[in-house]
Amino acid sequence: MKGIVLAGGNGTRLYPLTISVSKQLLPVYDKPMIYYPISVLMLAGIREILIISSPQDLPRFKQLLGTGEKLGLSFSYAVQDKPDGIAQAFTIGESFIGKDSVALILGDNIFFGQGFSTLLRKCSTLKEGATIIGYRVHDPSRFCVIEFNEDQSVKNLEEKPSHPRTDFVATGLYFYDNNVIDIAKHIEPSQRNEREITDLNKVYLRNNQIKVELLGRGFSWFDTGTPQSLFEASQFIESVEKRQGFKVACLEEVAYYMGYISESQLIKLAKTLSRNDYGKYLMKLAKKERLHYFWDYEVLRRD
Repeated sequence: MKGIVLAGGNGTRLYPLTISVSKQLLPVYDKPMIYYPISVLMLAGIREILIISSPQDLPRFKQLLGTGEKLGLSFSYAVQDKPDGIAQAFTIGESFIGKDSVALILGDNIFFGQGFSTLLRKCSTLKEGATIIGYRVHDPSRFCVIEFNEDQSVKNLEEKPSHPRTDFVATGLYFYDNNVIDIAKHIEPSQRNEREITDLNKVYLRNNQIKVELLGRGFSWFDTGTPQSLFEASQFIESVEKRQGFKVACLEEVAYYMGYISESQLIKLAKTLSRNDYGKYLMKLAKKERLHYFWDYEVLRRD
């Protein structure tokens, strides 16, 4: 499976913060926002990742992430000339996806919860159909609302309804088979003149080929598209890291514990950041001083 991070859009809800910079390059506590969705794909076992962004912002992502080689990954880059909807990512990324299945995550989504790695690996084995990650929220009218049948299969998907029928919504994380490319090509623009991901998902729904994996009460999900949600996410990450002593979405750490890079490579990366706490943290990892914290990573490596 390959992965796509959609880091486009104008970020107008965050103006003036995003007038001159992509929102996915803004800090969420101690890391750029885009580190968080990339770490999700890495935990799913995905090592080939396409970053899609605007013509003006793409060079900055290349400067930040490079080829991905230092993390045992392969980053590719593609331009989204204008934000024509999430479903457009699959037509832009057609040549990158090739004949593989694909995971798509929005660049402003942050996930946290024990056992998430196991769920991601399960989703990444998808061969047919689609899987969307769902979550219960108190304000579902802002999102795509998911309605279930009595057997917990998906009954209906409704984009931003005025009167939501449930509190369960689709997050910005999706897994698809290779048919998604052809489906995306035939999605007509909505009233917003965008190719909506909900319309794409409804095609899978009509074919009885979609399922939802719900995140439970122990999970946290942030859509950091507004100043308030960006601030709340930063506070949450700070609290977790200070209380538990490990970092969230540290790409070098994930790469090491997933077996993508060696101990010597981790030390080399740590030395380039040795003047700050981030680099010191990586050096402690290399010295095995925090190994006992990483139960999720150890389960993955036994797999």
